[in-house]
Amino acid sequence: MSTLMSADRLGGADDALKATRRRMHARRKRTNAVALTLSLAAMAFGVFWLLWILFETVRLGIGGMSLSLFTQMTPGPMSEGGLANAIFGSATMVLMATLIGTPIGILAGVYLAEYGQRTWLGSVTRFINDILLAAPSIVIGLFIYSVIVARMRTFSAWAGALALALIVIPVVIRTTENMLTLIPNALREAAYALGTPKWRVILTVTLKAARAGVVTGVLLALARIAGETAPLLFTALSNQFWTSDLTKPMASLPVTIFKFAMSPYENWQKLAWAGVFLITIGVLVLNVLARVMFRNKH
Repeated sequence: MSTLMSADRLGGADDALKATRRRMHARRKRTNAVALTLSLAAMAFGVFWLLWILFETVRLGIGGMSLSLFTQMTPGPMSEGGLANAIFGSATMVLMATLIGTPIGILAGVYLAEYGQRTWLGSVTRFINDILLAAPSIVIGLFIYSVIVARMRTFSAWAGALALALIVIPVVIRTTENMLTLIPNALREAAYALGTPKWRVILTVTLKAARAGVVTGVLLALARIAGETAPLLFTALSNQFWTSDLTKPMASLPVTIFKFAMSPYENWQKLAWAGVFLITIGVLVLNVLARVMFRNKH
Protein backbone atom coordinates (compact mmCIF):
# COMPACT_ATOMS: atom_id res chain seq x y z
CA MET A 1 0.00 0.00 0.00
CA SER A 2 2.74 2.42 0.92
CA THR A 3 4.52 1.60 -2.31
CA LEU A 4 1.42 2.54 -4.35
CA MET A 5 1.08 5.81 -2.42
CA SER A 6 4.72 6.66 -3.07
CA ALA A 7 4.27 5.94 -6.78
CA ASP A 8 1.18 8.17 -6.86
CA ARG A 9 3.09 10.97 -5.18
CA LEU A 10 5.97 10.62 -7.65
CA GLY A 11 3.54 10.59 -10.56
CA GLY A 12 1.78 13.70 -9.27
CA ALA A 13 5.10 15.51 -8.75
CA ASP A 14 6.20 14.56 -12.27
CA ASP A 15 2.94 15.87 -13.74
CA ALA A 16 3.29 19.11 -11.79
CA LEU A 17 6.88 19.51 -13.01
CA LYS A 18 5.79 18.93 -16.62
CA ALA A 19 2.98 21.45 -16.25
CA THR A 20 5.43 24.00 -14.82
CA ARG A 21 7.81 23.42 -17.70
CA ARG A 22 5.00 23.84 -20.22
CA ARG A 23 3.98 27.14 -18.61
CA MET A 24 7.59 28.37 -18.63
CA HIS A 25 8.00 27.32 -22.25
CA ALA A 26 4.78 29.12 -23.23
CA ARG A 27 5.92 32.25 -21.33
CA ARG A 28 9.31 32.20 -23.08
CA LYS A 29 7.60 31.84 -26.46
CA ARG A 30 5.37 34.84 -25.70
CA THR A 31 8.37 36.88 -24.53
CA ASN A 32 10.32 35.90 -27.64
CA ALA A 33 7.38 36.83 -29.89
CA VAL A 34 7.05 40.25 -28.22
CA ALA A 35 10.80 40.92 -28.48
CA LEU A 36 10.89 39.81 -32.11
CA THR A 37 7.89 41.99 -32.96
CA LEU A 38 9.42 45.05 -31.31
CA SER A 39 12.75 44.43 -33.05
CA LEU A 40 11.10 44.11 -36.45
CA ALA A 41 9.02 47.23 -35.79
CA ALA A 42 12.15 49.21 -34.87
CA MET A 43 13.91 47.95 -37.99
CA ALA A 44 10.92 48.82 -40.17
CA PHE A 45 10.75 52.30 -38.61
CA GLY A 46 14.41 52.99 -39.42
CA VAL A 47 14.23 51.51 -42.92
CA PHE A 48 11.08 53.54 -43.66
CA TRP A 49 12.81 56.86 -42.96
CA LEU A 50 15.96 55.78 -44.79
CA LEU A 51 14.00 54.82 -47.89
CA TRP A 52 12.00 58.06 -47.71
CA ILE A 53 15.18 60.12 -47.49
CA LEU A 54 16.73 58.24 -50.40
CA PHE A 55 13.55 58.58 -52.45
CA GLU A 56 13.32 62.34 -51.91
CA THR A 57 17.04 62.75 -52.59
CA VAL A 58 16.79 60.88 -55.88
CA ARG A 59 13.50 62.56 -56.88
CA LEU A 60 14.72 66.09 -56.26
CA GLY A 61 18.41 65.60 -57.06
CA ILE A 62 18.35 63.61 -60.26
CA GLY A 63 16.81 66.53 -62.13
CA GLY A 64 19.88 68.68 -61.49
CA MET A 65 22.33 66.12 -62.85
CA SER A 66 23.92 67.36 -66.05
CA LEU A 67 27.33 67.83 -67.61
CA SER A 68 27.38 71.49 -66.60
CA LEU A 69 27.14 70.41 -62.96
CA PHE A 70 30.72 69.12 -63.20
CA THR A 71 32.14 71.72 -65.59
CA GLN A 72 30.76 75.11 -64.52
CA MET A 73 31.30 77.23 -61.43
CA THR A 74 28.64 78.02 -58.85
CA PRO A 75 26.37 80.65 -60.42
CA GLY A 76 24.84 83.84 -59.17
CA PRO A 77 21.10 84.16 -58.54
CA MET A 78 18.85 83.45 -61.55
CA SER A 79 21.73 82.27 -63.79
CA GLU A 80 23.00 78.94 -65.03
CA GLY A 81 25.97 77.17 -63.52
CA GLY A 82 27.25 74.08 -61.78
CA LEU A 83 29.20 72.84 -58.78
CA ALA A 84 32.64 72.22 -60.30
CA ASN A 85 34.52 74.41 -57.82
CA ALA A 86 32.60 72.97 -54.85
CA ILE A 87 33.23 69.38 -55.99
CA PHE A 88 36.93 70.13 -56.45
CA GLY A 89 37.14 71.86 -53.07
CA SER A 90 35.42 69.02 -51.23
CA ALA A 91 37.58 66.38 -52.92
CA THR A 92 40.75 68.35 -52.15
CA MET A 93 40.02 68.96 -48.46
CA VAL A 94 38.70 65.45 -47.84
CA LEU A 95 41.78 63.94 -49.50
CA MET A 96 44.11 66.18 -47.51
CA ALA A 97 42.31 65.37 -44.26
CA THR A 98 42.55 61.65 -45.00
CA LEU A 99 46.26 61.88 -45.81
CA ILE A 100 46.89 63.80 -42.58
CA GLY A 101 44.64 61.83 -40.26
CA THR A 102 45.16 58.25 -41.47
CA PRO A 103 48.88 57.83 -40.58
CA ILE A 104 48.37 59.48 -37.20
CA GLY A 105 45.33 57.34 -36.45
CA ILE A 106 46.99 54.08 -37.51
CA LEU A 107 50.16 54.78 -35.53
CA ALA A 108 48.19 55.72 -32.43
CA GLY A 109 45.98 52.65 -32.81
CA VAL A 110 49.06 50.42 -33.13
CA TYR A 111 50.51 51.93 -29.96
CA LEU A 112 47.30 51.39 -27.99
CA ALA A 113 46.93 47.78 -29.17
CA GLU A 114 50.55 46.66 -29.00
CA TYR A 115 52.29 48.84 -26.40
CA GLY A 116 49.79 50.83 -24.35
CA GLN A 117 47.31 48.23 -23.14
CA ARG A 118 48.24 48.64 -19.45
CA THR A 119 50.06 51.99 -19.37
CA TRP A 120 48.81 55.31 -18.04
CA LEU A 121 49.59 56.97 -21.37
CA GLY A 122 47.43 54.42 -23.18
CA SER A 123 44.54 55.01 -20.77
CA VAL A 124 44.79 58.79 -21.19
CA THR A 125 44.98 58.44 -24.97
CA ARG A 126 41.86 56.24 -25.05
CA PHE A 127 40.00 58.71 -22.84
CA ILE A 128 40.91 61.66 -25.09
CA ASN A 129 40.04 59.63 -28.18
CA ASP A 130 36.60 58.82 -26.74
CA ILE A 131 36.04 62.55 -26.14
CA LEU A 132 37.02 63.36 -29.73
CA LEU A 133 34.70 60.67 -31.06
CA ALA A 134 31.77 62.20 -29.20
CA ALA A 135 32.70 65.85 -29.77
CA PRO A 136 30.34 67.80 -32.06
CA SER A 137 32.00 68.72 -35.32
CA ILE A 138 31.15 72.39 -34.83
CA VAL A 139 33.31 72.43 -31.69
CA ILE A 140 36.24 71.08 -33.71
CA GLY A 141 35.63 73.74 -36.35
CA LEU A 142 35.56 76.48 -33.73
CA PHE A 143 38.80 75.14 -32.22
CA ILE A 144 40.61 75.28 -35.57
CA TYR A 145 39.15 78.74 -36.17
CA SER A 146 40.56 80.08 -32.91
CA VAL A 147 43.94 78.36 -33.31
CA ILE A 148 44.61 78.88 -37.02
CA VAL A 149 42.07 81.08 -38.81
CA ALA A 150 41.99 83.86 -36.21
CA ARG A 151 45.79 83.92 -35.96
CA MET A 152 46.37 83.80 -39.73
CA ARG A 153 43.53 86.30 -40.27
CA THR A 154 42.20 84.38 -43.25
CA PHE A 155 40.04 81.38 -44.01
CA SER A 156 41.85 78.64 -45.92
CA ALA A 157 41.57 75.13 -47.32
CA TRP A 158 44.41 74.07 -45.01
CA ALA A 159 42.34 75.03 -41.98
CA GLY A 160 39.37 73.09 -43.36
CA ALA A 161 41.52 70.03 -43.98
CA LEU A 162 42.93 70.15 -40.45
CA ALA A 163 39.42 70.38 -38.98
CA LEU A 164 38.33 67.35 -40.98
CA ALA A 165 41.54 65.51 -40.03
CA LEU A 166 40.62 65.89 -36.35
CA ILE A 167 37.41 64.02 -37.16
CA VAL A 168 39.25 61.30 -39.09
CA ILE A 169 41.88 60.58 -36.43
CA PRO A 170 39.69 59.21 -33.59
CA VAL A 171 37.70 57.00 -35.97
CA VAL A 172 40.86 55.46 -37.41
CA ILE A 173 42.41 55.06 -33.95
CA ARG A 174 39.40 53.19 -32.59
CA THR A 175 39.08 50.93 -35.64
CA THR A 176 42.80 50.14 -35.80
CA GLU A 177 43.01 49.31 -32.10
CA ASN A 178 39.93 47.07 -32.25
CA MET A 179 41.13 45.22 -35.35
CA LEU A 180 44.61 44.62 -33.91
CA THR A 181 43.14 43.44 -30.62
CA LEU A 182 41.15 40.79 -32.50
CA ILE A 183 44.33 39.23 -33.95
CA PRO A 184 45.13 36.03 -31.96
CA ASN A 185 48.22 36.26 -29.77
CA ALA A 186 49.31 32.90 -31.15
CA LEU A 187 50.36 34.65 -34.38
CA ARG A 188 52.53 37.09 -32.46
CA GLU A 189 54.05 34.34 -30.29
CA ALA A 190 54.87 32.25 -33.35
CA ALA A 191 56.70 35.21 -34.90
CA TYR A 192 58.55 35.94 -31.63
CA ALA A 193 59.59 32.28 -31.43
CA LEU A 194 61.36 32.70 -34.78
CA GLY A 195 63.34 35.62 -33.38
CA THR A 196 61.39 38.35 -35.19
CA PRO A 197 61.62 41.78 -33.50
CA LYS A 198 58.43 43.38 -32.27
CA TRP A 199 58.35 46.18 -34.85
CA ARG A 200 58.63 43.65 -37.65
CA VAL A 201 55.92 41.47 -36.12
CA ILE A 202 53.60 44.48 -36.11
CA LEU A 203 54.35 45.37 -39.74
CA THR A 204 54.37 41.90 -41.30
CA VAL A 205 52.00 39.93 -39.06
CA THR A 206 49.43 41.92 -37.09
CA LEU A 207 48.91 44.85 -39.44
CA LYS A 208 48.88 42.55 -42.45
CA ALA A 209 46.25 40.34 -40.81
CA ALA A 210 44.13 43.36 -39.83
CA ARG A 211 44.59 45.41 -43.00
CA ALA A 212 41.00 44.88 -44.21
CA GLY A 213 39.60 46.17 -40.92
CA VAL A 214 41.98 49.14 -40.87
CA VAL A 215 41.04 50.10 -44.43
CA THR A 216 37.39 49.76 -43.43
CA GLY A 217 37.94 52.29 -40.64
CA VAL A 218 39.58 54.71 -43.06
CA LEU A 219 36.67 54.40 -45.49
CA LEU A 220 34.13 54.97 -42.71
CA ALA A 221 36.04 58.07 -41.57
CA LEU A 222 36.13 59.28 -45.16
CA ALA A 223 32.38 58.80 -45.46
CA ARG A 224 31.83 60.72 -42.24
CA ILE A 225 33.79 63.83 -43.20
CA ALA A 226 32.40 63.93 -46.75
CA GLY A 227 29.20 65.61 -45.55
CA GLU A 228 30.54 67.75 -42.70
CA THR A 229 29.41 71.37 -42.95
CA ALA A 230 29.99 73.08 -39.60
CA PRO A 231 33.80 72.68 -39.44
CA LEU A 232 34.18 74.09 -42.97
CA LEU A 233 31.99 77.12 -42.21
CA PHE A 234 34.50 78.14 -39.54
CA THR A 235 37.66 77.26 -41.47
CA ALA A 236 37.48 77.11 -45.28
CA LEU A 237 34.31 79.25 -45.52
CA SER A 238 33.44 79.21 -49.25
CA ASN A 239 34.37 80.65 -52.63
CA GLN A 240 32.14 81.25 -55.62
CA PHE A 241 35.06 80.89 -58.03
CA TRP A 242 37.52 78.13 -58.87
CA THR A 243 40.68 78.18 -56.78
CA SER A 244 43.47 75.72 -56.08
CA ASP A 245 45.26 78.00 -53.62
CA LEU A 246 45.15 76.15 -50.30
CA THR A 247 45.86 79.34 -48.35
CA LYS A 248 42.63 80.98 -49.54
CA PRO A 249 38.93 80.29 -48.87
CA MET A 250 37.71 77.31 -50.89
CA ALA A 251 34.25 76.12 -51.86
CA SER A 252 32.93 72.75 -50.71
CA LEU A 253 29.81 70.76 -51.45
CA PRO A 254 28.33 70.75 -47.91
CA VAL A 255 28.73 74.52 -47.43
CA THR A 256 27.42 75.24 -50.94
CA ILE A 257 24.42 73.00 -50.31
CA PHE A 258 23.73 74.81 -47.04
CA LYS A 259 23.95 78.22 -48.70
CA PHE A 260 21.91 77.31 -51.79
CA ALA A 261 19.22 75.35 -49.93
CA MET A 262 18.51 78.35 -47.67
CA SER A 263 18.15 80.71 -50.62
CA PRO A 264 14.85 81.69 -52.33
CA TYR A 265 16.28 81.14 -55.84
CA GLU A 266 15.03 78.09 -57.72
CA ASN A 267 18.27 77.49 -59.64
CA TRP A 268 20.28 77.46 -56.39
CA GLN A 269 17.83 75.07 -54.75
CA LYS A 270 18.06 72.74 -57.75
CA LEU A 271 21.85 72.74 -57.52
CA ALA A 272 21.63 72.14 -53.77
CA TRP A 273 19.57 68.98 -54.31
CA ALA A 274 21.98 67.84 -57.01
CA GLY A 275 24.83 68.28 -54.52
CA VAL A 276 22.88 66.32 -51.89
CA PHE A 277 22.43 63.54 -54.43
CA LEU A 278 26.17 63.45 -55.17
CA ILE A 279 27.15 63.32 -51.49
CA THR A 280 24.53 60.69 -50.68
CA ILE A 281 25.64 58.41 -53.49
CA GLY A 282 29.29 58.88 -52.53
CA VAL A 283 28.69 58.10 -48.86
CA LEU A 284 26.55 55.07 -49.72
CA VAL A 285 29.25 53.71 -52.02
CA LEU A 286 31.92 54.17 -49.35
CA ASN A 287 29.80 52.50 -46.66
CA VAL A 288 28.89 49.56 -48.91
CA LEU A 289 32.55 49.17 -49.86
CA ALA A 290 33.55 49.21 -46.19
CA ARG A 291 30.91 46.60 -45.29
CA VAL A 292 31.98 44.33 -48.14
CA MET A 293 35.63 44.52 -47.09
CA PHE A 294 34.71 43.84 -43.45
CA ARG A 295 32.59 40.85 -44.47
CA ASN A 296 35.37 39.40 -46.59
CA LYS A 297 37.73 39.70 -43.67
CA HIS A 298 35.71 37.10 -41.79
